[in-house]
Amino acid sequence: MESEIIIHELQFKAVRSSGAGGQHVNKVSSKVELSFNIKASNGLSLEEKVLIQTKLANKISKEKVLTLSCSESRSQHKNKEIVIKRFFELIKKSLKKPKVRKATKPTKSSIQKRLDKKKKLAFKKAFRRKPDL
Repeated sequence: MESEIIIHELQFKAVRSSGAGGQHVNKVSSKVELSFNIKASNGLSLEEKVLIQTKLANKISKEKVLTLSCSESRSQHKNKEIVIKRFFELIKKSLKKPKVRKATKPTKSSIQKRLDKKKKLAFKKAFRRKPDL
């Protein structure tokens, strides 16, 4: 992943924020929408593109465009910084490969403990029954 190339491929769009805020919200476009075309990106290898598309399938459109938005701040510049930060965190998180699980056997002592507990419980339950006459 080459972040310098990816930054130049990002597309931004300023939109009016929704929700409460009075007159300021109605006249200022402070919400920032980030769009990133995964399919046309030169900053990602083919393997990375496939990995991102599988892990972020619910956030990617049919045209293979990842869209993120931010309207936390009243400043458009702060929102732009926040959404870029979120974007790179999301990409890095999706590119991490999970550790391969190694199959292990239970230890002899843990097997013995389990069997001892079983015997103890069976003994306890045997005393609850009615005696045979």
